[in-house]
Amino acid sequence: MSKTESEIVVGDPGDDDGDSPPVTSIARVEVGAYLLLIALAAILGYDNWRSGAGWATDGPQAGYLPFYLSMILGAAALFGLATVYARRSGPKLSFVTRSQFRRVLQVFLPTLLYCAATQWLGIYVASFLLIALFMRAIGRIAWWKSIVTGLVFAVAMFLTFEIAFDVLMPKGPLEALFGY
Repeated sequence: MSKTESEIVVGDPGDDDGDSPPVTSIARVEVGAYLLLIALAAILGYDNWRSGAGWATDGPQAGYLPFYLSMILGAAALFGLATVYARRSGPKLSFVTRSQFRRVLQVFLPTLLYCAATQWLGIYVASFLLIALFMRAIGRIAWWKSIVTGLVFAVAMFLTFEIAFDVLMPKGPLEALFGY
């Protein structure tokens, strides 16, 4: 059975997840990125035109340079979109496979939760939980090693930022119990 040019080529030859189906193609991701850049250029162009993108008697207005930079951004994104359209008949390469996307989510989702938890728990407790749970869940490291490493990391952060450099970091209820 031979592959046609329109079939999606999955991963690199040395990739360990060669049987994993693709989530999306490179061309789709490129089109999405170019459309977002065109929208950004249009918003920035309009806003800078509204604030003054011309030349006044005393020199350029406030939006002059940003307006033309947004036009260059829009033109570059349109050119990129045209190149994607021009090579649409070529092979559709995979941007990410399902197993690769799962690995990305294994890091992204806990990091997103960490950012949210920092607001309520403070940076030190949230960092302890992130390090310890990452080590246990992804690294399959023993609980005691994960807890000790997370604790050492959080204490080192506290000593570095709060004591040595006197930098204010987001604090939670635990730090309030200790008077910080």
